Amino acid sequence: MTHQRNTGPMRTSPRCGAKTRKGTPCQAPALSGKARCRMHGGAAGSGAPKGNQNALKHGLYTKEASALRKHVRELLRNGKELIEKF
Repeated sequence: MTHQRNTGPMRTSPRCGAKTRKGTPCQAPALSGKARCRMHGGAAGSGAPKGNQNALKHGLYTKEASALRKHVRELLRNGKELIEKF
């Protein structure tokens, strides 16, 4: 029992075209209404998360933090000098 496959719509669908690691364009079919395939950002939930957590500031180089570190170093230096006197 052999039957002919209907591959026409799949073959004529628009392609993703994103550049692969090999440098060639991706040949996977783009999702409907999208320009990219499910692997290159066409799927729901793909891409960066909302509220970019990578851009959060840590505060290590603020004026207050550097002043606090400077004060702690000074306290340590004074403490060492005080211990060396005795």
